[in-house]
Amino acid sequence: MKHTLSVLVEDEAGVLSRIAGLFARRGFNIESLAVGPAEQMGISRITMVVPGDDRVIEQLTKQLYKLINVLKVQNVTEVPCVERELMLIKVNATASTRSEVIELAQIFRARVVDVSEDSLTIEVVGDPGKMVAIVQVLQKFGIREIARTGKISLTRESGVNTEFLKSLEAKLA
Repeated sequence: MKHTLSVLVEDEAGVLSRIAGLFARRGFNIESLAVGPAEQMGISRITMVVPGDDRVIEQLTKQLYKLINVLKVQNVTEVPCVERELMLIKVNATASTRSEVIELAQIFRARVVDVSEDSLTIEVVGDPGKMVAIVQVLQKFGIREIARTGKISLTRESGVNTEFLKSLEAKLA
């Protein structure tokens, strides 16, 4: 199972390196990683997606807390969250296919951010499932390049679990 960890750290040189080293020493992979300033000056939030069972994640959490600059570790996998990723995708788009590519991008609420004679660069923001879906749809045109951020996540103050609401809506349809 994949777990999403939200880690607050002191914003100091080498913190990310020590965290990555901890994972490497234990032979664990980080599937997604996003780092940026948090709400408080001098604090950064690291959001990472890590494969493993509950026991492994519990052990990693304990190990993370042993690192000097780590302030808080939260496993937000089962907590209602707002999750987003950003992806730039460069797709072949000839004169004959350009309008179809643009139409598909609009269906995904994506934006065309660059145009050339034979390609389009599209910006997509959303949950990881949306990223996979648009890549599959655009595959037939020929994908030249993809750049993705890691997943970022904040817990929902409302406590509303949108995944639960989506499953309920699907049952009613």
